[in-house]
Amino acid sequence: PPVEGPADASRPLVVIDAGHGGHDPGASGEGTLREKNVTLALALALRDALLADGRVRVALTRDSDRFLVLEERAGIARQLKADLFVSIHADAAETPDAHGATVYTLSDRGSDAAADQVAQRENRADDVNGVALGGKSEAVASILVDLSRREMRERSQRLSDLVVREGQGPVTFHANPQRQAAFVVLKSLDLPSVLVEAGYISSPDDARRLIDPAWRKEFAARVAQAVEIFLARQEAAGIAP
Repeated sequence: PPVEGPADASRPLVVIDAGHGGHDPGASGEGTLREKNVTLALALALRDALLADGRVRVALTRDSDRFLVLEERAGIARQLKADLFVSIHADAAETPDAHGATVYTLSDRGSDAAADQVAQRENRADDVNGVALGGKSEAVASILVDLSRREMRERSQRLSDLVVREGQGPVTFHANPQRQAAFVVLKSLDLPSVLVEAGYISSPDDARRLIDPAWRKEFAARVAQAVEIFLARQEAAGIAP
């Protein structure tokens, strides 16, 4: 996909992933409401918010209604040498009482049964994206993978903290707003990654917000602010893009 934003290649690159697409509609809401359309609208809004500030470069895994396998999504971020990966979804539940946004980071096991169920719905495979381990013994390779995974989880968690902090007010969060689950799209070992469930498409109140352009713009502005604070802190800490 094209990279948009400043021409300066040293600027951080954020890859935004609109969940589902094409023959995979994702979750369904009332009438013709489909998750794949909601996530694309939110991804485009987040792209616009980040580009408006002019501090970072942005790429989308998809900018139209097309299907991507899960490995392609994080693979695009790795191929572009991205500094951050944000996947956007809209949750669903059997009860309309479930509502609010949730930010997920990677875990081998979910933080609770609900997190495990969400990950199982979204995942189509279970393949950890590799790091260069050629010529290393099995023991050394295992240590390197573990250290890389641990570092990325810590950095991803810091971004999750910021999304929840900056989103307070316009964004209604779930009672348990930060969870961990084994999402395939979060399994990159070389870049911080979060999956944001912007709300429950099965909730009438959340659905009204998700299809409201004004709310989507505010949601995108808050997430963009969290992303830029995170990247600024990374730079201040000497973690180069």
